[in-house]
Amino acid sequence: MKKIAKVVKMELPGGEAKPGPKLASAGVNMGKFCTDFNAKTADRKGEIVPVIITAYEDKSCDFVIKTSPVAGLILKAAGIQKGSATGRKGNVGKITRAQLKQIAEYKLPDLNCEDIEAAMKIVEGSANNMGVEVVD
Repeated sequence: MKKIAKVVKMELPGGEAKPGPKLASAGVNMGKFCTDFNAKTADRKGEIVPVIITAYEDKSCDFVIKTSPVAGLILKAAGIQKGSATGRKGNVGKITRAQLKQIAEYKLPDLNCEDIEAAMKIVEGSANNMGVEVVD
């Protein structure tokens, strides 16, 4: 059984992670981690990919890739750069109910709910708070 030195949560660009101070703080072999991470996330270029890295005392590591943040997925679906500065008061874009369902299905494994209906409500709440309207 390896001894865990550190567990670090990060958000890295999909398929484009490179050595740097962020990874150095995790205390892992940066070259090997970047190669492995980039290979596993090559299909997610342009997305921010959350990852949990477990670093061991022997400098080896394991990592778990999570689904992209809901906010980023909503922005991409709405075709906008950022959400409303005034939250619910300012409407900055629209997504369809079908897009909402697609995002909810993708996020379901990482959300704290059992079914797609509950996941859709969570995603819709995030969209509303960003000033993105859900239309039929």
